[in-house]
Order: sequence, then C-alpha cells, then structure tokens
Amino acid sequence: MIYLSTFHFPSPEQEEDYFFAFTPKNARTCYTTKYPFGLFRFRGLPEDFEFDDITVFCGNNGSGKSTILNVIAEKLSLKRSSPFNRSDFFDDYAELCDYQLDKELSLDSCVITSDDVFDRVLDIRRINNGVDRKREDLLREWIENNSEEADTTLHGLDDYKRWKKVVDARNRKVSQSQYLRSHLMRNVQERSNGESSLSLFVDAIADDALYLLDEPENSLSPSNQLELKYFIEDSVRNHGCQFIISTHSPFLLSLKGAKIYDIDSEPVETKRWTELQCVKVYQEFFKENEDKFKK
Repeated sequence: MIYLSTFHFPSPEQEEDYFFAFTPKNARTCYTTKYPFGLFRFRGLPEDFEFDDITVFCGNNGSGKSTILNVIAEKLSLKRSSPFNRSDFFDDYAELCDYQLDKELSLDSCVITSDDVFDRVLDIRRINNGVDRKREDLLREWIENNSEEADTTLHGLDDYKRWKKVVDARNRKVSQSQYLRSHLMRNVQERSNGESSLSLFVDAIADDALYLLDEPENSLSPSNQLELKYFIEDSVRNHGCQFIISTHSPFLLSLKGAKIYDIDSEPVETKRWTELQCVKVYQEFFKENEDKFKK
C-alpha cells in the first residue's frame, strides 16, 4: 500500500534563495551550524524521491540517511517517541520540502528509531531489576517464616499481617518456589536485549499505516534481523503497510521488492542490493575466508 508517493527536498537554488532573503534569523552570526541546510546541497539528490511499498536509504555513517527520515517525519508530522538531532533551522528546511500522498495517513503512522529500541530495553531492564529485588525480599521472608525461631504469637492487631504469614507458612507447608510464584509476577520480559528489541517493532507496527524505521538493525542479531525482514515483508503483503527504512544491514537491504537509494553515490541513485558497497564488503570478507568454512 502506497501512502507517501513522492518527497521533494530543497534544491541548491532554493537553499541559496533562503539565505539571500533577509530574515532576523539569517542576520545572526551566533550559529555554529545551519543544519540541515548544506548537507545535501551538492550531493545530487533526485528532484523527487519516489517511494514503493518498501523504500530503503542506504549509506555509511554520516551519510545523512537518518536526517532524510527525520525531515520526512517532521514534514508529515508523524508520531515519534524519542527526540532527534535538530537545529534552529530544521523547521525552515522542512518548510521548503514538499510531498505527495496517494492515501491519507492513519493515526498509527510513526517513526521508530534506534533510540526507541534502546529506551525499550532500558525500561524492561529497570522493571526486571525491581522484580529481582522483590524476589530477594520474598525469599528472605519465606526463610524467616519457616524457621523454627519464627514467632507464632500474635502481638495485637498491628502484628496481624506478620503473624498470618508465619501461621500460613507453618500450616500450608508452601514450598519456596510456590511462595515466590504466588507473591511475585514473572519478569516482564525474560528475553535477551535482541529479542526485546524485535518485540518493539512487532508491538508497534499495526495494519494500514506508514512506518519510518531508522537503522532498526541496531541491537538485533543476524537471525533477528532476518525475523524483522520477514515481518516487514508480511506487513506489506498482508496488512497494508508502507515502510521507509534507513539501514546498512545486508539482511534488510535484501527486503523483497524494496527500492533502494544509495545515499553514498553522487548523484544519489537507485541500485540493486547486491550492487551496494556495504554488501560487497561482506561478500569479499566471506570470500577471503571461504576456506575456513570447509571441514
């Protein structure tokens, strides 16, 4: 399903006109950067980026592929959870951009970044650390209640809760594991960081929406990158989603039917995933070490 069909970034002439036009902001000399102005000025961006069901921006670190996603997300007013690198000129730059929608965006449409993945893993870790501390407290409590020295005398109403735990432990003969299970929730996610990262995408991506994914391979093992690839393909094929992705993962670059823009090339042009330099690095590495895979 195509929601966003084209997106136009400012041409070099538009950037020049912006700075030749006098404004109070342009007149100030205190700015150390006018980012994102100038980032793509001489890079040969296409007049319009044209999007398919899956469109990928590929480039090395610092190539500007994340900036492209941030500009598109800002222009479309997409939901986002994490802040991003912006300057006082970011809104002015986005104002010069233009786009064409083939279908109205749903409220589920959003941008998901590697920062969102990192925050998800940290949140789960904080919750689970709290659960672990509670488990230790319950274990000490079970030991105290089951010890022969435990006081079984009721010392007034204020002492009822402690007394009941001791008596219940004595009468019911609850095992340590049964006691912990009955008083403690299991960890929110008994998963690795990679599995928790993958679950973020599965949980966040609904039907019939546009999703911008910024380097989603971060924190994902190769096998989980493949799982994400299959999930994205299924979301397009069966659930009416469109994806625009920045990545240099060979697994995600091989997404079936993806249109790939090579941001490192000048001018920027579309390529097959097997033509990309970042993929050829993997190919050459494994070719050089081919004999090591032989028994």
